[in-house]
Amino acid sequence: MKGLRPIRIPKWLVGFLVLGFLLGGGYLGVRQFMMAQRQELQRRIQTAVVERTNLPVTISANGTVQPERSTNVSPKTSGVLKKLLVKEGDRVQEGQALAYMDDLNLRGQLTQAKGELENAQANLRLVLAGSRLEDIAKGQADVKSNQAQFVQAQSRLDLSSLRVRRLRTPTEEGAVSRDTLDEALTEQRNAKDNLEQVKASLIAAQQALAKLKNGSRPEEIDQARAQVTTSQGSLQTIQTQINDTIIRAPFTGVVTRKFADPGAFVTPTTAGSSVSSATSSSILALGSQNLVTAKVAETNISQIKVGQTVTIQADAYPDKKFIGKVTQVAAQSTVDQNVTNFEVKMSLYDPGNLLRAGMNVNVDFNVGKLDNTLVIPTVAIVRQDNTSGVMVFTGNENRKQSEFRPITTGVSVGQKTVVRSGLREGEQVMLSFPPGARPQLNSSPMMPFGGPSRRLR
Repeated sequence: MKGLRPIRIPKWLVGFLVLGFLLGGGYLGVRQFMMAQRQELQRRIQTAVVERTNLPVTISANGTVQPERSTNVSPKTSGVLKKLLVKEGDRVQEGQALAYMDDLNLRGQLTQAKGELENAQANLRLVLAGSRLEDIAKGQADVKSNQAQFVQAQSRLDLSSLRVRRLRTPTEEGAVSRDTLDEALTEQRNAKDNLEQVKASLIAAQQALAKLKNGSRPEEIDQARAQVTTSQGSLQTIQTQINDTIIRAPFTGVVTRKFADPGAFVTPTTAGSSVSSATSSSILALGSQNLVTAKVAETNISQIKVGQTVTIQADAYPDKKFIGKVTQVAAQSTVDQNVTNFEVKMSLYDPGNLLRAGMNVNVDFNVGKLDNTLVIPTVAIVRQDNTSGVMVFTGNENRKQSEFRPITTGVSVGQKTVVRSGLREGEQVMLSFPPGARPQLNSSPMMPFGGPSRRLR
């Protein structure tokens, strides 16, 4: 039996089979690769779950730290600064001595005023005490002496008048010379003048004696008392001026600036003087406890109430939050660059005194809370064909798809936005898109792993 002849496979068929095998393997490899890529894209897409939560509502504003009270501390009268007791940054209490002014001239005036007061008081005591018995006895003696002198003067006048009468007839008859009569007349006139002087002295002595017996008049006592009061007022004025040379803190606070050194000439300034004008006249600047002021837009001011808590963050301490409370809402608005704002003042809890006047801060007003509300991340919101919405995942785990869904939104708080309609709790929304999968605005709303181009709201 003859052997079987081997079947010879044409070369072209072998080549065709090999090519088919290679093509089939390549197809399977490419398909496997595409599936792996698709799974990787699914893994890299960021999503968020639509959830219900209690959302605190806040209003943000920019603010500034500033003292509740501030003043330029100056003397009440111009003078030379003698001694400075504090430096910048020192905390002081109300009434604490800060500096001393030169008071040498005032000390001399004080001594003089004390002497004048003592003199007035002594005079008042003298007026109130009345006359001593010794003074009255002396007054009586003066009256008697003047009475005796009056009797003598009257006798002298009587004798001179009698002589004139005796000489007048003989003189007319020529028995006595005219000169003799003239001498007698001169003596008579001198006697009259002397009598008037003695009479005046007698009256004065009698009045003085009566005054000694009666004591001081009420008017004299009142005058003496008024002089004491005037002297006391002068002394108090000088003492007040000396007390004012001790410069004291008008309120509890911090020394924010120092303008003068000992030996400098300083003058009174108003509390509201600017720093530039105060540098040449004031001693120092004092600020009280810090507060925060912020400008809130008129659209939000109706939600700001006194007593609301606020959260404060400063650029200088980015990782630290400070707590405050609204203490005042301005009744009058201010307009800056055509924007109407209201100034709001807030107390500041800063036990470490970290915040300093002039620092810029961000303020979040805690105006309320939305209970059990539906929210999504704000970054999930996109726009397609001028409509706001989100890309929602649909399908199953093997083949996920995304569709654009219009939504109605409410307020945005932080990184969350309230959803009023269009979504259900538990749905997933896209936060990011894989490279090359971003659709055009006019594309179909149903597509795998894609969504419309995101635009800022």
